[in-house]
Amino acid sequence: MELPILIQDLGLILMAAAVMILLFKWLKQPIVLGYLIAGFLVGPNFPYLPKVHEGGSIETWSKIGVIFMLFGLGLEFSFRKLTHVGKTATITAAFEILCMIVIGFGIGLILGWSTMSSLFLGAILSMSSTTIIVKAFDEQNLKGVNFASIVFGVLIVEDLIAILLLVLLSSIVVTQQSFGMELIKSSLQLLFFLILWFILGIYLLPVFFRYCRKLFTDEILLIVSIALCFMMVIIAVKVGFSSALGAFVMGSLLAETVKGSKIEELIAPVKDLFSAIFFVSVGMLLEPQILVKYFGIIILLTVVTIVGKFFGTAIGALISGCNIKSSMQSGMSMAQIGEFSFIIAMLGMTLKVTVDCLYPIAIAVSAITTFTTPYLIKYSSVVTDSLEQKIPKRLRQSLVKYEAVMQDTGKRGIIGLIWQVHGIKILLNSVVVVGITIGCRYAVTATPFINKYFIMEKAELSNYIMCLATVILSTPFLWAIFLSRRPRSGDYDTETIAMLQRLHFGVSIVRLFIGFTLVGFIVGHFLSIYAFSGFVLIPFVVFVLVLFSNYFEPVYHKFEAQFITHLTEKEKEEIASKAKLSNLVPWDVTLTEFVLSQNSSLVAKPLREARLRNRLGVIVTMIERGNVRLIPPGAEDLLLPFDKIFLLGTDSQLAAAREEIEKDQANEVEIRDDVIGLMSVLLDAEHPFVGLMILECGIRELADGLIVGIERNGIRQLNPMPEMVLQANDLLWIVGNKDAIKQLQNKKFELVSNSNIYQNTMVDSSGY
Repeated sequence: MELPILIQDLGLILMAAAVMILLFKWLKQPIVLGYLIAGFLVGPNFPYLPKVHEGGSIETWSKIGVIFMLFGLGLEFSFRKLTHVGKTATITAAFEILCMIVIGFGIGLILGWSTMSSLFLGAILSMSSTTIIVKAFDEQNLKGVNFASIVFGVLIVEDLIAILLLVLLSSIVVTQQSFGMELIKSSLQLLFFLILWFILGIYLLPVFFRYCRKLFTDEILLIVSIALCFMMVIIAVKVGFSSALGAFVMGSLLAETVKGSKIEELIAPVKDLFSAIFFVSVGMLLEPQILVKYFGIIILLTVVTIVGKFFGTAIGALISGCNIKSSMQSGMSMAQIGEFSFIIAMLGMTLKVTVDCLYPIAIAVSAITTFTTPYLIKYSSVVTDSLEQKIPKRLRQSLVKYEAVMQDTGKRGIIGLIWQVHGIKILLNSVVVVGITIGCRYAVTATPFINKYFIMEKAELSNYIMCLATVILSTPFLWAIFLSRRPRSGDYDTETIAMLQRLHFGVSIVRLFIGFTLVGFIVGHFLSIYAFSGFVLIPFVVFVLVLFSNYFEPVYHKFEAQFITHLTEKEKEEIASKAKLSNLVPWDVTLTEFVLSQNSSLVAKPLREARLRNRLGVIVTMIERGNVRLIPPGAEDLLLPFDKIFLLGTDSQLAAAREEIEKDQANEVEIRDDVIGLMSVLLDAEHPFVGLMILECGIRELADGLIVGIERNGIRQLNPMPEMVLQANDLLWIVGNKDAIKQLQNKKFELVSNSNIYQNTMVDSSGY
């Protein structure tokens, strides 16, 4: 029997990939680079080994690889994560991507490339590699450090923007317009379908998983999740988007369910397999002749990528309110291009709108930056420390003050308040109404029986019937847009309620306008909007909504309650199982003293390397060594035998810390309540600390202490940033000398001089 060519090709790809990743793992180099080289070795441009046969089979495998890669990224993404990363990641990612697109576009034009090739070059250079960064952080155990959270947030936003870029670039190629009505239409269409899929997925998927939960085994769950992925891929392609978008969206929706983590675990081997095939297929396109010919351009783009992404990310992070060191470390971590860049380059090559050399050049730049990324991350702390010292003192002070202002959220503006109370609800319900209308219209035209025996023979009557059916299905959501109740006093504070009442007239006018527009949209889809009957039907629908308001209200609230329940189901499940109990508050924890055993694995390690906060969840508040007290200890302070370490944490966290710190200690050393303790200080309007940043208060000098928690307006925050500005009515939780803290409570003290407060290196308050 002759073995099919497809199986031979797949076997050769996997064998080459296996050999190279073993070699690169042994050399401690990025595995992705090994895949690229494996592809080159079995590709048509390396004559000394067996070759993968020409044909469309490898292209098909690579497309499947893209689908699984995007599906896996979606499972790691989740829409809820996007709300958690906040303004820091959004501002940083948007600024960095905009800078790199502009820089890449300009370089393309300087090189004499076409406008379209230059635009694709800018998009390619703007995308960092999630795979490479995550693997580098894993290998160096950096996932828990401060700047890593910034990088992961930026990557989440980048993934979403990359999906948008794929759609917009395709639209630009089709319409041949950079800016125009077609592009705006495509963008709005994408936004509409993203919101509609989000609503339907959040509402339907948890119900499906709940009814089938007794049937699920690992095998069945894997097959069902892959089936859902390809179902969304087909739907996305049918409505005019890419298969990558469909895979990404379904992954994001499944990530919101209680089975999201399990699906991510099950899909990981499948994703790794097809991702390997994708990267190997990319490596097969490497052409040494082109790389030699365009060596200068490759080096230029490599330097531009590293330098441009460093400054773009660092400046973006500074604008968003991050400190200097974290911003620069984030910039060094993002200095590469990866999988999304390949996909964008492949799109340009497939559409035949870019120069032939762009794809191999992008691969070469990615290979070089993949190699340099681990070293940039590894030495980012040393480099940023050196660069930070060269920043002028006045500029450093300005950045610290700017950071403090950006971290202080303050009150919401009027626009933000209206959006939170009314805007989100109106947007979601409007999308549902439009989706129902389009769905009903499509159902009629796509059903052969109805189309043949009903529509064709009684077209006018059928239009009225379908219009009426669409209105009936949409009425709960139209009611929410027109007439949903005002916010109640229990939902917001008195001041907010009073402001909303004053804004009620203007908001009502806007809601009526949107509601009438949507009713007109429904009628216009089935009847001529210019017909007299259409104009009569619109006010009739509004009249029915008002007349039967008491009926539609409970129906809508049932839908809304179910949606919110499904949206928060996973979060509630995690809280209930206490799987991720990492957010502490001062009144839920205790302060305990430990003595470091001479046999402990922590001996002779600096606090940064010990990573007690990241691994165990405890905060190191003080180290006592003889007559010397380190309050708070620094990142590079060594842990020495018989050090007394004061830790803040829950009972379970302290028990875990005890096993590591006091390995040969039989009993826990009791804390000396007469000297060191955890106490609170309430700041009234006349307290000297009001208006100062934490680092300006001199807590270390005044009370041998450290502020470990703040309660402000009912919101509790553990381990606040040192640049946080203190306000009246703040409740501070301080670890330190109890007698001295009492002096702070009674305001019987004088502020220490803070003239050189900015000259000292700022204390990293991550707790180590």
